Amino acid sequence: MERLPVTGVVLAGGASRRMGRNKAFLELAGRPLVAHVLDRMTEVCEEVLIVANDVPRYAGLGVRVVPDVFPGVGVLGGLHAGLQAARHDLILVVGCDMPFLNPALLRAFAAWAEGYDVAALRQGEQVETLHAAYRRTCLPAMEAAIRAGQRRIISFFPHVRVRYIPPEEAERLDPGLRSFRNVNTPEEWEEILRILGQIYR
Repeated sequence: MERLPVTGVVLAGGASRRMGRNKAFLELAGRPLVAHVLDRMTEVCEEVLIVANDVPRYAGLGVRVVPDVFPGVGVLGGLHAGLQAARHDLILVVGCDMPFLNPALLRAFAAWAEGYDVAALRQGEQVETLHAAYRRTCLPAMEAAIRAGQRRIISFFPHVRVRYIPPEEAERLDPGLRSFRNVNTPEEWEEILRILGQIYR
């Protein structure tokens, strides 16, 4: 299947405090977790890049690595840096610790973003801001939010066109919505390894 004219952005700037070590380099089938994430993104996106402030640490992974333009702003800063650095107008953003990425669902998010600035899953009041699509038109609103001291990604949503995807729509492609699952603690990683052991034998 042809890759889409979009940029895949992998955010790798988190402190991994609860994990106790860098989540991107957790080992899965002899390779770092982030390498598996890059594989999935490369299946879908013409361009893939990593946002990380420790640029040399990620330099050997075969994709461009860009640092935050606004350091210390958390995930919103990483999202902004990825969108600004992207060669394409639309980006698909995921975390470096999402082992169940589903290329079909990633493609769907790119399609759902047609005519919108953002396409994101919403479950009740919870918006999944990673594993979502963002357009370059978001940059002015993002920068305004950052300069106003707002750190939540959704802080700029009122100023752009957002398409909220209902869970049942995403579940048609990703039963159980496993794509949105990430790793935060050693216990979660052990559980994920048990599940992935059936895939990466």
